[in-house]
Formats: sequence, structure tokens, C-alpha cells
Amino acid sequence: MKFTLNWLKEHLETDASVERVCETLTMIGLELEGMVDRAKGLEGFVVAHVLEALRHPDAEKLQICKVDVGHTVHEVVCGAPNARAGMKGVFASEGMYIPGIDTVLKKAKIRGVESCGMLLSEREMGLSDEHKGIVELPADAPIGARAVDIMGLADPVIDIAITPNRGDCLGVRGIARDLAATGIGTLKPLKAEPVKGTFPSPRRVHLDLDGARKEACPYFVGRVFRGVKNGPSPKWLQDRLLAVGLRPISALVDITNLMTLEYGRPLHVFDLAKVKGDIHVRMARPGEKLLALNGKEYELDGEMTVIADDHDAEAVAGIIGGERTGCTEATTEVFLETAWFDPIRTAQTGRKLLAMTDARYRFERAVDPAFLMDGAEIASRLILDLCGGEASDLVIAGAEPAWRRSLHLRGDRVKTLGGVDLPAAEQERILRVLGFAPVGKGDGFDVGVPSWRSDIVGEACLVEEIVRINGYGAIPVTPLPRDSVLPAAALNPSQRRRAFVRRVLAGRGLVEAVTYSFLPSAQADLFGGVPDCLRLVNPISADLDVMRPSLLPNLIAAAGRNADRGFADAALFEVGPQFKGDSIDDQMMVAAGLRAGRCHPKHWAAALRPVDVFDAKADALAVLAAAQAPVDSLQTGTEVPAWYHPGRSGALRLGPKAILARFGEIHPRVLKAMGVDGPVAAFEVFLDALPTPKSKGSAKPHLTLSAFQPLERDFAFVVDETVTAETVVRAARGADRQLISDVRVFDRFKGGGLGEGKKSLAITVVLQPADKTLTDAEIEAVSGKIVAAVQKATGGVLRG
Repeated sequence: MKFTLNWLKEHLETDASVERVCETLTMIGLELEGMVDRAKGLEGFVVAHVLEALRHPDAEKLQICKVDVGHTVHEVVCGAPNARAGMKGVFASEGMYIPGIDTVLKKAKIRGVESCGMLLSEREMGLSDEHKGIVELPADAPIGARAVDIMGLADPVIDIAITPNRGDCLGVRGIARDLAATGIGTLKPLKAEPVKGTFPSPRRVHLDLDGARKEACPYFVGRVFRGVKNGPSPKWLQDRLLAVGLRPISALVDITNLMTLEYGRPLHVFDLAKVKGDIHVRMARPGEKLLALNGKEYELDGEMTVIADDHDAEAVAGIIGGERTGCTEATTEVFLETAWFDPIRTAQTGRKLLAMTDARYRFERAVDPAFLMDGAEIASRLILDLCGGEASDLVIAGAEPAWRRSLHLRGDRVKTLGGVDLPAAEQERILRVLGFAPVGKGDGFDVGVPSWRSDIVGEACLVEEIVRINGYGAIPVTPLPRDSVLPAAALNPSQRRRAFVRRVLAGRGLVEAVTYSFLPSAQADLFGGVPDCLRLVNPISADLDVMRPSLLPNLIAAAGRNADRGFADAALFEVGPQFKGDSIDDQMMVAAGLRAGRCHPKHWAAALRPVDVFDAKADALAVLAAAQAPVDSLQTGTEVPAWYHPGRSGALRLGPKAILARFGEIHPRVLKAMGVDGPVAAFEVFLDALPTPKSKGSAKPHLTLSAFQPLERDFAFVVDETVTAETVVRAARGADRQLISDVRVFDRFKGGGLGEGKKSLAITVVLQPADKTLTDAEIEAVSGKIVAAVQKATGGVLRG
């Protein structure tokens, strides 16, 4: 929103400098985008009167001008075609800086004639690219006066950013009202004296809207003018529009632009001679077309509001007028339209038509519904003063939309909610100057909201207004309470645990993926399904219609997409939430991953092999170890859901019920339904289910290294087929916890002479002496303990 300082002062009685005005605007939330002092660098240029202009004796296109600047007469050589005796222009004397040509003016001889100064063009002044002639000033401009004052350049242009809720500040008067509330000045009374009509309006207005569509335009005020003369607008109006970047067109059009910028009240004028019959506000006919004032033809639909005559649409309501009824210099009769249009419908229409205009920008932010009469009267006075003629009586259709509402403001609410302690009298003053109607009630106020503040909907809005006008800089700085003088850690334990897990999985060769928290319901059904509360009402995509019950479907789908593009081998993981309900306790943080296709060993000589359940188990155990879970105490079970392959999957649990992880190959049925080729081995680690690791303080544990060489012994036990390898390993490790540092399974054998229902499990036991080298007898004693422990736990015997 752009305006000049003098324009602002027509509504605000103030002696504040432009710098103070700009600072105050920012401090009340109307952020300053920029301020341009157009007179800066031009202050030394003065009004000069050309006394005579004689042709240069040695140059056909040059003239020798005698220029009176009030206190002296200068001789200037000028090549401008419009330089002539009697005119007044802008003069720069020697030694002055000319911004348009970036030079300091010096006395010079031009074709043998000395030139002392320069008559300037707009380009030389740095105002525009116009260079066809020198600037011509009004004949009554006082000689020797500052040219910037005569040209209207000594009026800084202020540009502020307007938030979408502040449509009332899309007019100079609304900005002046906000500034007046700060105490920087006083808001001048609104000049909206009624214009007495001299004849009844020959045209009527019909609101041809029914049902819910009545809200498209509930209120319309119009007036007919005849005998007007639509010539160029006066210089003051043209200067005002040019200062804010608008091109003057004609007096009638310029008046509507002025009303838009000054009062935030868009208007439109129709050439009445081109309007066929009465004025109708209706919905557009599907396929109806309108050639607009911007030269574009728009195709309308049945949801768009138009202003029409008895036959055709003449304007898109709240957006743009039609070219056929546009005003020209030949216009002598006009119809002035002042209406209120539904903001939502206006915005939707503008988006469909890709039409952004000053009118749409204001209507879609809700203009003042109670300013139609005043707006029509102010515009009427301007038309009569600038274009002459006579006005009809007002023609009114509909009534103001309901806008009146009252809110209660508690006396202590500004302090408790806004953090600013202001006396009640000051709160009342701020609200009253802003146009609110506060009435004392109890310890607070009942506050009537003005018609131009549709954004005020509750008590907090009133608090914001008071705090804003008092100044954001006046809000006291209050430090937040600290539990400790030391800064808290940037990450909590849960976040650090996730970081460790990511690092370990990446180190194992898996690539992190970040997938949507949604997935197709058909895939969710393959992984246990979801309750109705997890089905999305408004999904971002038609096929992403439920929240994910597991991270695995999205990872499997990603692996499938990679395979379709020629990358069949995949290793992916994701750490994120999965959902089983809509409460906060139904969300669980999970680290999940998969390997698909072939396993790529680290050693170059090792052969490629298909991934299997043990790859997934190793990944799951690595995650649990990184998360500081008690890995040595975990038990392996077979309690896995149906999307895992039976017999090639398992669960890691702590105790009989606490399942910490699941792993295994994905069931071929699931892979087929998702269109993915196997094998795929996956794991899920439920991070929220892991026990909180015991704090060991900040000191690292003491590192104990043995000076003695470890030694290994292999054992093969014949056990029942139902005995798990984990049982054998646990039994062997428990035989002597001082000497035994590791137990590994390296072989499994069935058949041969073992007998029906039997199998052989071979393990390697690592012995690590701490204080001396073991003797043969001590080694044999430990071996005996191992055999006895396994036999007691499993009933197994050493294989012969």
C-alpha cells in the first residue's frame, strides 16, 4: 500500500516528520516496505523563466536562451525542441549534480557560445526516461522557487506491507486512524456531506439473486450523473496517482482510483449511454463472455457474480469492468456503482479468471459494509466538482449485511495475555480512537466492533489491538524461567537414541528413506489394517487415504520402484512413527529396514547370496545394541504377524510379553500383492518399547584389556530338533562367566546317523584369561562345565 505524506496529512492532523511516521507504522504492525524521498538530490533545482530563445548562429537545432531565476539572468544553450520564450522550466546552475546523466554541471562553450547552466528534462532529473523536451512548469509558478515544490516532488512516498486481515488499512484513511490511536496526531473528521439529487434516477437496480446466493451482493447503492465532461483530471489528482504508481486516465476513472486508494472503497462508473435498460446484479450465465477493460476476454461460469444491463454482463462484480460500457472523453452520462460483494466468492472468481486488480485485492479482504452511502456521497461530490453536471437521487437496493457485534474485554486481560500493564483509561482511549465503542462493565468493557474490522472475532483480538497500538517495542522483555543455570541438552535421550540408531544402520550399508505417513488402504490391509479413525477425510492424494500401521509397506514399495528401474538389490531403513489409533498413546516410534535381492558382502572375494532371515536379525540386534537395550538378556520367539514368512521370522523379547523387535523374510503373498519380487528380509524395532538405559554418569567405563592370548574351543552337541540354538548358546555362556567371553554357532546338521528328530549344533567358545595363562587342566575343567551346562539345559550330548 503506497501513499504520500501530504496525502496522509489530509486525514491526520500531525506535525510528525516522515521518519517518525515510518517508525510508528512499523511499531504498530504496518511494516514499512520502503520510503522514497523523491526530492532528495533535486532540492537545488529552481523555477526559471525563459525570457528569450534565439537560434544558435552555428547550429540549426540549438537555441540560446536567456533564463531568469529570480536573482540573476543566465545564458543557456539548449537543444530541446519545446524551449521557447515565455515558458517556465527547471534550471540547474553550474556546480550542481545532475542525477539522470551522472555528472556535475560545468560552464562550457557550445559551438562558440558560453552556456552557464542547464534547462532539465525528466530524464536528466532522474524522474523518467522522457527526453523529448525540457520540463514545462505551470505559468503561475513563482520564479526562483524550488522546482520540487512546484512539481509535487517534495512529498515522500511511503510503502507499507498489509497483512491479509487488515483490509481496513488498504486506504489512506484507515492508516491515519491507526496512527491517530498511537497519539502521533488526530484523525480529521470525515467529509461526506450528502449531495442533494436534482432528479430521480432513470435507472433502477435489481438484485437478481436468490437463496444462498443473496450473500453474493446484499447491498447496492447507485447514482446517475448527466451533463458531465470527462476530460483530464486536475494536476493534484494526477500527481497523487502518479506518486503511487498509477497512470491517470480520465477524471471519472481517476476519481474511482482515488476512492479505492484513499478510502479502501472500490467503485465503478458505467457510460450510461451504452447501458441497455436497468442495472442487474446476477450470477453469470455458464459460458457467458466479457471483454474487460484490460483488453482480455473472460469466459464466466454460473458461480460468478456480474453486474449486467437488461441484456449482457457489463462487469465482473468486485474485480473488473467491461470495455463496452467504459467511460471515454465522449461520455456525458454515467452510472456510479457502489456495492458490497462477498469476499469468498470474489476471491474464487479472481482465481478462476487469473485476474488480480486493486478492486479484487480489497473486496476479497472484506471492505467496509457500512461505508457505501458515505463512499457514494464522497465520490458524487468529486464527480460534480471535477466533471460538472448534475446528480440524481441515490438508488438503493438491498441492505447492509449483518456486521454489528459486541465483545467483552476483561480489565486484567491485556496484562495477563499481552504482558503489558496499561491503565483502563488508556485501553479505552486506544479502542475509541480505533473506532470501537467501549462501554464500562464491571472490571472491563463491552466493546462494539466497527464495521471495517471484520477480523476482530474475540477478546484476544481486542488485546492484540491495544498491545499493537501501544507499540510492540513497549512489551517488556521477560526472560523464561530456567531449571538450571547450565544450558539444557539440545537433544533429549529419545532423540539421541534415534540418532545412534540411524548412524549404526547407515554404517551397516542401509540407506535412510523418508516416506509419507500415509499409504493406500489396500496396502494397510496387508499389514493388519487400520481402524476407521485412521482413515483420512481429506487425503493429499486419492491413494494415500490411511495412516500407516507399519513402516514396512512404504519401504517395500520403495524397493519395488527401485527394482522397476533396474536396481533390484536394495537396503533401506526409516526411523519414524507408525499408528494404531488416533490418541497420542497410539503412536509409536519405530526403526524399520529391509534388504531386498542379494546381499553384498564387504569382502571382495565373497560370493553374492540372496538375503535371508539372518540378515534381518543381525540388523535388528545392531539397532538394539545402538539403543542400549540389554541384548544379552533378549529371548527369541516366533510370535510374528502374518506379513512375515512362517519359519523364517522371529521376535526379540525381554521377558514373556515385552516384544522389542521383529525380523524375518516378508511373506511371498504380501510381496505378490504389492508387485515386488522377493526375497525381502525386514526388521522392525519398537524404540518406545525399549527400557530406559541406566545412567552411568558422564565418565566412560574403565577399559580392561587382558595381556593374555584368548583361545577357542569347538563343541558339537546332538540335541532334539525342538531345541533352539539360543538355548545352547545361553547354557554354554553361563558355564563360566569369568573366563567365557563369547559363544558363536558355526554349524547345524541333520540326518546321517543322528537319528530321527535329532540335530547337531556346533559352537565356538572363546576363553579369555585375565590374570594368567590357562593350563591344560584348567581348560579341560572349563570344557567339562560347558558340556555339563548344555546337557542340563537341553539334554544334549557331545557328538561322537
